Amino acid sequence: MNTARTSSALPLRGLFGGRRDARGLRVIVTGASGTFGRALCAELTGLGARVIGLDLAPRPDDPVDVLACDITDDAEVPAMVATALDRLGGLDLLINNAGIGGPAPAELPPGAEVRRQLDINLLGTWRVTAACVDALVASRGRVVMVSSRMAAMQLPLAAAYGASKRALVAYADALRMEIGTHVAVTCVYPSAVRSPIHDSTAAAGLSLEGMSSYEPLEGVVDTVLRAALGRRVRRDLPTTRRGAVEFFLARHLPRVTDRIIARTLAGRARGGAFEGAELAAGVVRRHTEAP
Repeated sequence: MNTARTSSALPLRGLFGGRRDARGLRVIVTGASGTFGRALCAELTGLGARVIGLDLAPRPDDPVDVLACDITDDAEVPAMVATALDRLGGLDLLINNAGIGGPAPAELPPGAEVRRQLDINLLGTWRVTAACVDALVASRGRVVMVSSRMAAMQLPLAAAYGASKRALVAYADALRMEIGTHVAVTCVYPSAVRSPIHDSTAAAGLSLEGMSSYEPLEGVVDTVLRAALGRRVRRDLPTTRRGAVEFFLARHLPRVTDRIIARTLAGRARGGAFEGAELAAGVVRRHTEAP
């Protein structure tokens, strides 16, 4: 994994008037045993925060105490959140980081993979947040949603992930309207970081290579921390300058991004990038057969 800072990363220090002191902050991080989660937990702990993680499969070498929690389970989520709140003595910051990806062409009927992504990425976040609302209101805390560039700019053959992340942002907007008088809600939009989240897509022959530019993990972590600790509360935060441009274009000039993505997809289909990928058969056929 490439974690070196690049010139496109947006550093935490020195932006928007600095940051709050993290010492003593009570924090819950979901997906705490994954690539982003472990890095976030380590950074926050190093800054003096008290962090408890939630994850389906905690690891023995996790940098913080991680509670085993299936965020698709309606009964387990409030129970595990209550345990975390009891140990922390309240809550100042919730980072909704848990999420999965996977192949899901929009032209095919939704199956188990689609339901799984929606349940984890959207409903799992909803369950955890709902269980934390009272504690966050009491502390005038913050919620950070780790969304995706695909919430604004959809990529082909991954409809479930994009739909779940766009819906996550809609949920965040509704949450902000309801509890924003007491709790800050920020969405962070990473582009693509090399991590196991892409493994199932690559195994299906639908790799992101050629469709996305990868960014360093460190830049994503910095941006999440800026959302969590920055003195100025931000509504939306892309993680790189390139991501900020893509975010602007997707929101204000969507036809431009549509054309760019469509042209890239056509080139990949004609160049054999999806050879043998059953899920991409329709795309390949439409781009390679004679008119």
